[in-house]
Parts: sequence; C-alpha cells; structure tokens
Amino acid sequence: MSDTVSIEDKYITAGDGYKLAATVYAPAAAARAIVLINSATAVPRKIYRGFATYLAERGLAALTYDYRGVGGSRPATLRGFSGRMRDWAALDVAAAVAHARQTWPSLPLLYVGHSFGGQALGLIPNNSEVSRAYFVSAQAAYWRQMPVPENFRAFLLMNLVGRTAAHAIGYVPGWIGIGEDLPKGVFLEWAGWVLMPRYFFDDSTLAALENFPRYRGALRAVGTADDPWATPAMIDMLASGYSGAAVERATFDPRGIGANAIGHFGFFRPQFRDALWRDAADWLMQL
Repeated sequence: MSDTVSIEDKYITAGDGYKLAATVYAPAAAARAIVLINSATAVPRKIYRGFATYLAERGLAALTYDYRGVGGSRPATLRGFSGRMRDWAALDVAAAVAHARQTWPSLPLLYVGHSFGGQALGLIPNNSEVSRAYFVSAQAAYWRQMPVPENFRAFLLMNLVGRTAAHAIGYVPGWIGIGEDLPKGVFLEWAGWVLMPRYFFDDSTLAALENFPRYRGALRAVGTADDPWATPAMIDMLASGYSGAAVERATFDPRGIGANAIGHFGFFRPQFRDALWRDAADWLMQL
C-alpha cells in the first residue's frame, strides 16, 4: 500500500438508519474528485482496497462501503435479518451517494460499479448526482445466456441449492459458491431475477426501474472475454436501460494484457494495476 494515501474507516447511515461500514482513501494533495466504489453481490469492500488506493494515488478520493448483511455491515446473525436486494439500492447505495455529495460538496462525484454496483445506479432516485460512471462486469444476468456449463451451475445454485439453504438455515452460506454469506431475502430476490430473461427489468414490482433514465452522465461499461456471469449480451442489456446516458462499451481479453484469466472478479487484482486500473482511472479523470 502507498504511504502517500491516508485511509480512514467510518460509518455511513443508510436510508433507514442502519449503519454501513465504510472506508475513505484520500490523496496527499487536494482531491480532484470523489469516487464511490460500489461492490458486487456477496463481495466485501476490502476486495477493492488496492484499487481504491491506486485511485487515491492518482489524485482521486475514494469511498468504499459494505451493503447491509455483508462484511463490516453484517449483524451478529443473519438469521431473521430482513431486507431484499432492492433495499441495497434504495437504502444503502442511495445513502452512500448522498453521503459522498454532502461530505465533498465541491467535488465531482464519480461512480465505480462492480456487477450489482452497476445495476444499482439505475435504481436509485439520486443518480443524477453522479457525473461519470465506470461499470465493471455490470450486467442483467439471465442464466440461459451464460455459456455451458456455467448456465446449468447457475440454475442449480440459484433455483435449488441456494433456495434450499435460505429456507433451511435462514440465510445462504458463502461456501455454496457465492462469495460471502448473504441474507435470505437478498439471495431469494437475486435468484428470482437471474431466472428472468431480462433480469430485474422483468420484475413488475420493482418501481425503482423508473429511475434508470434519470442518469444522464457519461458511462463506460467494461467486461472481460472470459466472464460467464457478464457476457457482452448481458452487459449490453443493462446498459440499454440507461437510456439517458452516453454509453461506451469495452471488452478486455486476458490474452491482450498478458494474463491467463480475468473473469468476473479479476479486474480488481493488483496484477492489473497498469492495465485495467489505469483504464478506469484515465477515463474517470476526464472531468
């Protein structure tokens, strides 16, 4: 880690008063902008520590945080913990955007969304506060669009293994292959969306979809050629929802940057500092 970046843990108050664990990465000199880093499903904020530090080294303040039920925002037990995936957007992501705007009112607000983090920007009512958004493997993930055999694994994981665990245990343990443990309601809603051809765009109960056109900033949506959970078609489907945005698309091939694999989570590995991380920082800094 850099000795020129200050790192401070704090809490963000969600829309319903729930406390979300967060970390601020500040550059040595005055920051040019604030970047809000929004996690993938079942991924704690510590995964983005190296990337956030890199952004701060480039002169951007960065803020990471954990959604309720995950990482530092996890309660003593997940059994009986209420909340759905839509609440992560409405209560947590919206509050993180508001916190960033209130804490750094004079700085441009930039947004990095990994997987669900990119989906969430379209669901929050205050997304117009964001001027530039960089999505990593953010998609409308329909299981039938995944390549074989991942499509069958995803179907069994979502429709059988995960649902059974959710009802039997009261939450879904990460060891089934999802990352960190997830609250029951979050997993069940996520599983339902993955089984729909247009993901949450097919959910008639999700009124927050009306917020997608409100985002009118710049948007760069990137994926990787070896990511079965975020194929180009899935990324394009999500991006199409941002009808008011200027959308750029890019797909990184591992071979093109001298790597064996990147996948759904590899973008944030330190080995990609001078390739993928640089692409993100260079684009975000076109203020």
